[in-house]
Amino acid sequence: MQDIARFTESIFEVTADTFAGKALAIFNYQAKENAVYRDFLQYLDISPSSVKSISDIPFLPISAFKHHKVVCGGLETDTYFESSGTTDSQRSRHYIVDRMTYENSYLSSFRQVYGDPINYRILALLPSYLERSNASLVDMCRGLIERSGHPESGFYLHDLQSLSQVLSNDTGIKTILIGVSFALLDLAEQFPQSLTNTIIMETGGMKGRRSEITREALHDVLRNAFNVDVVHSEYGMTELFSQAYSTGYGIFQCPPWMRIIIRDSEDPLQLLETGKTGGVNIIDLANLHSCSFIATDDLGSIQQDNRFSIAGRFDNSDIRGCNLMTL
Repeated sequence: MQDIARFTESIFEVTADTFAGKALAIFNYQAKENAVYRDFLQYLDISPSSVKSISDIPFLPISAFKHHKVVCGGLETDTYFESSGTTDSQRSRHYIVDRMTYENSYLSSFRQVYGDPINYRILALLPSYLERSNASLVDMCRGLIERSGHPESGFYLHDLQSLSQVLSNDTGIKTILIGVSFALLDLAEQFPQSLTNTIIMETGGMKGRRSEITREALHDVLRNAFNVDVVHSEYGMTELFSQAYSTGYGIFQCPPWMRIIIRDSEDPLQLLETGKTGGVNIIDLANLHSCSFIATDDLGSIQQDNRFSIAGRFDNSDIRGCNLMTL
């Protein structure tokens, strides 16, 4: 691979025409330097030299981040993001070698959809995440809040009344309220109001606080409670450095350096065509020093123009998922 600093910069300059070349270059780098990924390829009896296109690339089961330090050799770090979970469950850890790449990724992803954070009042309702010190979603929102610079931008932990009062104070500046699903439902039930100049963005997840409902049902409740036309969504996870956003109706758009590929639910090495529902594979070029090719436990489908939707998760995903080997 060329000079690593320059290559890192070029990730965020990728286009539809150059994506495949960048992905294959990163694949060859990680197949050599990432011991966990290298062992996975050997288990599948796949030689890196046989991988000639994106469709040939094997995707690492996301469970690897729960059981191994998924990082390229010679780039040791003790800094990591950690997933949520119960005290008895194994949590994923995504080790951070290059923090600037993470910041460039989430800022560039946000700006491509919403513009500069300075143009917004950003309110974050993420109680279950704030209770942990190393949640990537909190880190991202903190960065957006700092760049917003608005005096009312910030985190609102459990004080829904104060948040409601801030929302009712229409300062004329556009507002983004980003929140975990169960907390947004609490706000909708306790403090419904008609909002203007406000984007409601849900990040998914009931975190055991409420019964799971469909995204469509969630959006219906939020639209009715706050009298907004659509509800936006953010799609990200601990194991990624990049995010996709939906500006309505659960249809997500990836940034240029991120791509969704759908695999057969029964045969993880078989890829599906546009419109078919199956397991979600993600290529995240910003994961340069961990693994850019991840088989998630989500179910979804792709549409045209690199857009996609999420239908749910595999049943017993920690057991079934997309595992091809014991990691």
